[in-house]
Amino acid sequence: MSAPILLTGGTGTLGRLVLPLLHKAGHSVRVLSRHPRETTEGTEYRVGDLATGAGVDAAVAGVTTILHCAGSAKGDEQKARTLVRAARQAGAPHLVFISVVGADRVPVVSAADRAMFGYFAAKRAAEQVVAGSGLPWTTLRATQFHDLTLLAARQLARLPLVPVPAGVRFQPVDAGEVAARLVELALGEPAGLVPDLAGPHIHPMADLVRGYLRATGRRRPIVAVPAVGGAYRAIRAGANLAPDRAVGLRTWEQFLADTVR
Repeated sequence: MSAPILLTGGTGTLGRLVLPLLHKAGHSVRVLSRHPRETTEGTEYRVGDLATGAGVDAAVAGVTTILHCAGSAKGDEQKARTLVRAARQAGAPHLVFISVVGADRVPVVSAADRAMFGYFAAKRAAEQVVAGSGLPWTTLRATQFHDLTLLAARQLARLPLVPVPAGVRFQPVDAGEVAARLVELALGEPAGLVPDLAGPHIHPMADLVRGYLRATGRRRPIVAVPAVGGAYRAIRAGANLAPDRAVGLRTWEQFLADTVR
């Protein structure tokens, strides 16, 4: 039997889509989880915490591929270091990492930058850890997932007056399409930084919110609010977009029709 593939973030938005695709491809999966879970057919859960390092060495032992889908707006660099350290001790597994389009183009320096767009800096720092790890590696950058765009729209729509950052555009992509590409990369040879994966259309943030309001049958006034900081200026200039890599198929409108009830 082949060695299992280690999946971090296996219960998150992306990881839970990656897991069945790995099974479909004929692979057993070891999922790193902070909480105990019952082992199921083809999936073994190992308790571990990338923030503290507890249990990570045991989770990595014996695997030849690691698909690192765990991520947050804070601490990604240290978590990547913890994973890399354990992977080095276990041999030289192929480390596959998911990042975000614009990670290398959105400067996050000020408090305002960190408050609004700290996720880009977190991913960039983790990217650099992976690339400098000495391990065989592959990194895919994707634009914002439909699911996360929906979460933001839902939160904004709770307000009687919906504020959106002026001039900001997004290119949402289907998380299932990102999952499929990650599995393809994980089952292939290490490729370094691969071409971006972006959604089919670029939308002003205000239009994304309007689409959500229409789908839910609600009306709210939308107000464009200017923000400050270098990250905001970069985003306004399109640093988070990849128009030449608009290879995603599922549109925001299709996602809303399938998801919002």
